[in-house]
Amino acid sequence: MRVVFDTNIFISAFVIPGGRAEEAFRHAVHNRFELVTSVAILTETANILQSKFNWSQEKIESLLEFIGRVADVLKTQPHLHVLQDDPDNRILECAVAAEADVVVTGDKHLLSLGEYQGITVQRLADFLAAIETKKT
Repeated sequence: MRVVFDTNIFISAFVIPGGRAEEAFRHAVHNRFELVTSVAILTETANILQSKFNWSQEKIESLLEFIGRVADVLKTQPHLHVLQDDPDNRILECAVAAEADVVVTGDKHLLSLGEYQGITVQRLADFLAAIETKKT
């Protein structure tokens, strides 16, 4: 299963230790699914970590390198205008380019789609429940 995390999932995974987003990322580390991301998603993640959480450039670079070892990182071109918020469109572009099965997000605009071009858009809790069901 190929999965794209929204920026908010990455932020939560690394800012809230022991949380559900970190749990989801650990599943990727342990190859429970194939995590795919893009340069655009990682750039937005880095910008938020720096501006809202005051992470140092060194800490951000280290994190991005770690994510890059776990995930396939695609270089996509902006071309979709499905939702008003451009960062949301970058998530969809990555998912389409990756031929992803699932986008995991907490973003209400993305969640309102339900699916996009056959790609399921789901909440973190639903994704984790599906992973746990698959594990047993």
